[in-house]
Amino acid sequence: MQGKTLASTNKTIESFPEWVKTSTGRHLSLYQNLHRHDVKPFLFIGGVHGDEPEGVRLAEEFLIWLNKHSEESDHPWILIPCLNPDGYSQNQRTNANGVDLNRNFPALDWKKSENKDRYFSGLEPASEIEIQATVQLVEKYKPRAIFHFHSWKPCVVYTGKSGAKLAKLLTIGNGYESREDIGYPTPGSLGQWGWLNCQTPVICIEEQENADLNSVWPHFSQGLQKLIKGDLTDVI
Repeated sequence: MQGKTLASTNKTIESFPEWVKTSTGRHLSLYQNLHRHDVKPFLFIGGVHGDEPEGVRLAEEFLIWLNKHSEESDHPWILIPCLNPDGYSQNQRTNANGVDLNRNFPALDWKKSENKDRYFSGLEPASEIEIQATVQLVEKYKPRAIFHFHSWKPCVVYTGKSGAKLAKLLTIGNGYESREDIGYPTPGSLGQWGWLNCQTPVICIEEQENADLNSVWPHFSQGLQKLIKGDLTDVI
């Protein structure tokens, strides 16, 4: 995988604008700053659900900040601005195949949906290109934690008790609740797969649905900046 350099420093950001191609031919882009090899990277993912533009906006604004402040980054990271470009282009939750990507991960609790609705899990686990690529990425880099950006009711949800302090960190500046359970079963989700299969804590940011997009980055900027810049020895 060859990328383009965005910042000409010793903490360069690599860009992969054509990292993965979806079933319709759209590309997923990926950015990374792997300047340290003694620490596992954080993985950030936006746009898992195509009808949640708040998550894409947060990922894009975060990337802008990361590019401007690459020298301040103490922790390596990988960022996918939009995992579901097909759904995002149509403002629909599912991908082009009608699959909810956050039910298609090969988690130990994956189960086939009875109905092909907006929560359709696919015909089998990891049937979708987007999920296959994410699974391969996680297996290769074994991130310290995975963060994905959504919108629903404002809160920060963690899967895996070791993610509790990370989730709390991301409530700085917004006052949102951090909690371990979103309130309903999510078999085959990123959180379930990350924790049950990989023992990797997964943190799900839920911004207010239909929020002013200009407000999303300010709500989470303090926590995300501290995550990248700060000393996390007491956090994970």
